[in-house]
Amino acid sequence: MTFNTWKQEKATAALVDEAQALAEKLAAAKPHHVESYAAAARFWAASYLAEGKDLYELSHWKADAVSRFAAAAQTRVAALRKKREYDSSDGLSVWLHTARAVTETRVAPAVRDIWQHLMDAGRYADSMAQELMQDAGLPADMGRRVPAGFAIKD
Repeated sequence: MTFNTWKQEKATAALVDEAQALAEKLAAAKPHHVESYAAAARFWAASYLAEGKDLYELSHWKADAVSRFAAAAQTRVAALRKKREYDSSDGLSVWLHTARAVTETRVAPAVRDIWQHLMDAGRYADSMAQELMQDAGLPADMGRRVPAGFAIKD
């Protein structure tokens, strides 16, 4: 194994570990935390859709567009966390992991687990999402759903 191959493998393993850590965090979280993640993820999807970018269709985007989104999302998550806007950054981090899973399939199982937890979130997730969208002047979305290519168990 060459150094570059080893370096790439280590980076990929780190992405898998990060996504798995979030999936495990959601599995162990109190219901209101999972609801908050689910609501914030829907808010970010609505926010990007207002700009003409359908995050639920990330798996159909061109590879360079997914990479640009992931880089921008990572920067934005860091900025939001620096400002202590954790709920918002948590929702965007779900989309960051989703984008990473589009470009690196080994991340996908953990991301499917993340989406399973969000789909299983309590009923308050929907009203929280609607309130976030309304407060931001965004139109209502199509409700709770999973991005294309990340089907989960019913």
